[in-house]
Amino acid sequence: MDLVTPGIGLLFWMTVSFLVLLFLLKKFAWPVLLKMIHDRETEIETALNSAENAKAEMAKLTAQNEQILKEARLERDEIIRQAKEAKEKIMADAQTEAKAQADKIIQTAKAEIQAEKENAMAELSAKVGELSVEIAEKILRRELSSDVKQGDFMKDLVKNISLN
Repeated sequence: MDLVTPGIGLLFWMTVSFLVLLFLLKKFAWPVLLKMIHDRETEIETALNSAENAKAEMAKLTAQNEQILKEARLERDEIIRQAKEAKEKIMADAQTEAKAQADKIIQTAKAEIQAEKENAMAELSAKVGELSVEIAEKILRRELSSDVKQGDFMKDLVKNISLN
């Protein structure tokens, strides 16, 4: 039974050893352990603060990226709108210019047609005049083939001429 119930001397020396060990731990090890725990706590707190700062910075960067994307989309839309306006203006200008050229060509063609028409009318008048003179000449030659007919014709002409 000696193993189960220790003696008084053993209890005394175990208590003294424990107290000496406790004193030595408190004097030398405990401050070092507390300092290490405190340093570790500070490191963890610093790391958490850094993580919070990084998270806030990431949120800020994300917001900036969203703003930049929004501005880029607006700028892209503005460029597309300006390009469409420029295209429409160019097309309208081209249509106006084409219409003006077509009108000019039509006016030139009308003027040429009118000039050709006038030339044809003048030529036709000249031909009609020539034919009339030729017909009149032939009629007069037939009618005035004799001297008697010529004399009668001259008398009629003189009667018809009136002096004012």
